[in-house]
Order: sequence, then structure tokens, then C-alpha cells
Amino acid sequence: MPRSLWPLALAAALFVLHAQPATPSTSPDLTLAQALARAESGSPQLSAARLELAANEGSVVQAGVLPNPELGVELEDFQKATRTTTATLSIPLELGGKRAARVSAAERGRALAGAELESTRASVRAATIAAYFELLVAQERVQVAAATHEIATRATTSAQRRVQAGRISPVDATRAQVAQANAALALSEARAALEAARRQLALQWGADAADFARAAPANPAMPQRPGLDALLGRLDESPAMRASRLSLEHRRALVDVEVSKGTPDMSLVVGAKRDNELGRNQAVVGLNIPLPLFDRNQGNVQEANQRALKAEDEHRARQASLRHELRNASAQLDSARNTEQQLRTVVLPAAQQAQEAATVGFEAGKFNQLDVLDAQRTLLEARERLLDAQARAWQAASAIDRVLGDQ
Repeated sequence: MPRSLWPLALAAALFVLHAQPATPSTSPDLTLAQALARAESGSPQLSAARLELAANEGSVVQAGVLPNPELGVELEDFQKATRTTTATLSIPLELGGKRAARVSAAERGRALAGAELESTRASVRAATIAAYFELLVAQERVQVAAATHEIATRATTSAQRRVQAGRISPVDATRAQVAQANAALALSEARAALEAARRQLALQWGADAADFARAAPANPAMPQRPGLDALLGRLDESPAMRASRLSLEHRRALVDVEVSKGTPDMSLVVGAKRDNELGRNQAVVGLNIPLPLFDRNQGNVQEANQRALKAEDEHRARQASLRHELRNASAQLDSARNTEQQLRTVVLPAAQQAQEAATVGFEAGKFNQLDVLDAQRTLLEARERLLDAQARAWQAASAIDRVLGDQ
């Protein structure tokens, strides 16, 4: 091939490598909307949260149920002529507001399960979006690594020819071979990371393996979120904080339940007594009143109070943790956006210009082929850094969405 046409052939090869999918497959590409729909319907975490909410519906029903009456029968004397038979119906009378306290606690438990379902839905959605964009970045990394490996292979071939022609030292050929080996390792690692990213995305809907070829390109723009002050202002209304507050209210309601148990319940007893010896029936009326001399449920009340205090500490700790997560995610997003802007507006144009200058200089005889290849590698490295910045930006945006429960 003429020397002047070699850079054009190299550029054409790079274009073809970049345009081809890294993992050819006949399976359809997966869109972000499809991934979110599959996660919504197939996520084991969401399924468990829905079942918990359904279970709490049963708790509310059970809390409002009245206690069952008891039927009792007593026989005195086994001789029929002198036998006395007593049948009674014992009706429990709940005192101390037990039923109202149970219902209130159960309703708060149901509300807590609903808030936890929304928090879980937000977490699953954020994790799915993060995994999707991580897969997009992994696909691009494979293409960049393949192009880098192609450049290194061509550099090795060129260096070997120049050594045979006596133009360069064998040391330069060895350096080219080392660069080719490193590029091959990087390509292998990129492909392994791609497969891991595909499995991670499939894991969001409970699948062991990915049944799709690639992630279809989504919104290429960098994610944007409000400033830190605006994010912190929305924290109290997030699903996670609502769940934390409801957990505290549920614990306090359980204290009321245990306190109500300290008031003993009475039982109204009504019935009839048949005295065969006297030959007549007698009405029976009674009232059973437990005496709270020893057991006033004081231990359970103390336990419930301490757990309520624990829930208050957990609520404060949860709030501080979420604020910390928001600060970190917001800072990471700002940093990634700034890095991406610098790479896109300064570094990439400069690397592109250097690559074009090296190509022109090579055609004019001012540079050798290794200079052109070095410029190409610099350009690809800049593209890789750009992908890293995009991945970090989407990870940070997903963390913000998970905390705030944004859809």
C-alpha cells in the first residue's frame, strides 16, 4: 500500500470497528423503557414488598375483630336423679382501649409497608437505570478497546517491517509488541466487564442470564439534577424518610397497645343451671374480673418504650445518612459533569487536532507511523475518560433518584 494511503486505511478500519456491535447477536436490543418495565414486574424485591403490604392488610382486619365468646358446660354428680348441669356463655369485655390501640398500630404498620414499597420501587428503578447506562458505557468501552488493539497490532506489524528495513532499533519493535499485548488484555477485560454489566442489568428483574443482545442507545445527554439545597429540601418527603417516620409512629402505637394490656379485661358470664334433684332450672349470671396484682404487663411496656426510643435514634440516623448520600451524589454529579465538559470541549478536540496533524505530517514525511499511532491512542484514551465521566454521572444521578424516589 502506498505510504500516503496508509493513514486513510487506518481511519477507515477504526470507523468500521466503531460502527460494529461488540457482541453480535440476533436477539433484539433492549430499550430503557423495556428494562424498567421488566424490573417493575419481575423484581424479587418489589414482589416481597407487595406481599408485605398484603400481609399488613390482613393485620388491620384482624386487629378490629372482637374476641370470641366461650361456651362452658359443667356436670355435678354422675347420678341422673341428683345430677346438676350448668351451661354458661362467657362474653369477653375488652377494657382500656385495647381494640382501638390494636387497630391504630395495624393501620400504621400498613402505612409503613406502603411507604417501604414505594421506597423499594424507587431503589429498583434507580438501580435499573444505573445498570442500563453502565451497560451502555461497557459497550462503548469494548469498541474503544477493540480500536486500540487494532492500532497496536498495526503498530507492531509496522515496527517489525521497519526493523527489517534497518530504519528503527529492535527495541522499538519490542515496545510495540508490549503495547499490543497490553491492548489485548484491555480488550479481554472490557469484554468481561461487558458480560458482567449485562448480567447485572438482568439481575434487576431476577434473571440469572441476559436474554438480550445489547442495550439500545438511550438519551445521550448528561443527566441534570437540581442544586444541593433544592435536593435537601425535598428529602423529608422522600419515600425513605416517609418510611422512617412511619416506622417511628408504628413503634409509638405499639407502646399504646402494650399500655392498654395493663388494664385487665372482664368476662360477663350468663347461662342456665338444671338441678334434676329439685326438678327446676336456674339462671346463672356472673362476672370474671382478673386482679392485676403481679402481671400488669409492665415488662412489655418497658420493652415497647425502649424500642420506640430506639426508633427515634434510627430515624435521626437515617435522616443524617440520606443527607450524606445526597451531598456525595450531588458532588459526584457536579464533578463528573465538569470533567465531561472539559473532555468534550477541550481535551477531545485537542486530541483530534493532534491526530489530524500527525496524519498530515506523516503524509508530508515529517512524522513516522509510530507518531501517528501514538496520536490515535491518545485520542482513544480521551474517549475512554469521557465514558468514565458519563458512567460516574449516571451513577450519581441514579443515587439521587433512589434517595428522593424520583420516577
